[in-house]
Amino acid sequence: MTTNPTGNPTWISDWRPEDEAFWNATGKTIARRNLIWSIVAEHIGFSVWLIWSIVTTKLPQAGFHYTTDQLFQLVAVPGLIGALMRFPYTFAVTTFGGRNWTIFSAAVLFIPTLSLAYFVSQPDTPFWLMLLVASTAGLGGGNFASSMTNISFFFPDRMKGSALGLNAAGGNIGVSSVQLLTPILMTLGVINLFQATPVDGIFLQNAGLMWVLPIAIAVFGAVFFMNNLTSAKSSVKNQLAIVKRKHTWIMAYLYIGTFGSFIGYSAAFPLLIKTQFPAMTISIAFLGPLVGSLARPFGGWLADKVGGSIITFWNFIAMAAATIGVLYFVGNKDFIGFLSMFLILFVTTGIGNGSTYRMIPSIFREENLFKVRGKGDAARALALKTASIESGAAVGFIGAIGAVGGYLIPSGFGKSIAMTGGPQLALAIYLAFYASCLGLTWWFYLRRGPQREGAPSLAEARV
Repeated sequence: MTTNPTGNPTWISDWRPEDEAFWNATGKTIARRNLIWSIVAEHIGFSVWLIWSIVTTKLPQAGFHYTTDQLFQLVAVPGLIGALMRFPYTFAVTTFGGRNWTIFSAAVLFIPTLSLAYFVSQPDTPFWLMLLVASTAGLGGGNFASSMTNISFFFPDRMKGSALGLNAAGGNIGVSSVQLLTPILMTLGVINLFQATPVDGIFLQNAGLMWVLPIAIAVFGAVFFMNNLTSAKSSVKNQLAIVKRKHTWIMAYLYIGTFGSFIGYSAAFPLLIKTQFPAMTISIAFLGPLVGSLARPFGGWLADKVGGSIITFWNFIAMAAATIGVLYFVGNKDFIGFLSMFLILFVTTGIGNGSTYRMIPSIFREENLFKVRGKGDAARALALKTASIESGAAVGFIGAIGAVGGYLIPSGFGKSIAMTGGPQLALAIYLAFYASCLGLTWWFYLRRGPQREGAPSLAEARV
């Protein structure tokens, strides 16, 4: 390992993960250390992003007079802002460096946590202002794009599926953490820094204050234990080339189906339980994002072994089946069946997250290698470097579009309940969407036909 010419030890200029000797000697240790602290920062980012999924269920009890549709909007808007934040976050890593951006992206999480802590103790806060406060939680959603882009540069191609799966799972499980811990800590006055009077024994402000110390730890870890890679430097213009690639948009659509479903259902699940099964406690809501998060690295591992497109195809079939199950049991008001089907649905979102993300670097690798076929080793090496830059940008860009599901799903449930009295209409629309994802996966990545001139056979490559 060498530093850059300025002598700054935080920058690594010699980075060759595909060179096995380099990887075994120094690369592996450095990559794992960066992965660990990336997971810590991303985990907290996801937790902050989804704070409002729990806080909204307690607002009526705390004296806030918002309608059910307004409560679902408070859950949904961080999803939309998080998705929008992912676009600049995607390109920030190659502009400022992975370590540098992790420090910044973790530090800004003090904004949503401290603002939440103050305003939830003010029951006369108008809805528009509370919506604005909730929107700042979207800063936590941006972390995923920069984190995944950064980690994609550290690992060799053969390990990207597992590495990205672990990084994503570590972040995704933050959703489960916030939904498990927040209801517990809201009953304790020990971190009630604003000294507000609890309503029915609930300290709502603790939902924000509980993350202050973890955020500080994440910033500390990024400062002292992470690195920037000079090989990951690239102009925004070069990265924006991915916008012209059709597979960027196809995979973004599929990713709405997998990750968009995960983050959207995670955000909506507690409030959905509260509105459809009022007698049930929302304390079990954390189980959904927990099983979804744990399934994600399994999906990446399966995709590494079998092929991402095959796993993604069958996974969409399973998602459709589970959605039909949810439709049936929510209509019959059978909570055990509803919970069981939703947990299966969460598992499939996790597996699909891992398999679709494994497809991205494989697709860009095959596309770039096809262009230089027969042109020699130098051209091949350049193609691999281009593929690494493009797939890193695509990972973040696709993640940004996929995150729109974090807004569409809770908002869809809110509108469906307001219009029809139940969530069935929204679920039927989501089911039709999964059917379209299934068709796209088969058409572009599994259909075997005559190879077109100028295009590689991605089905043969088992991307």
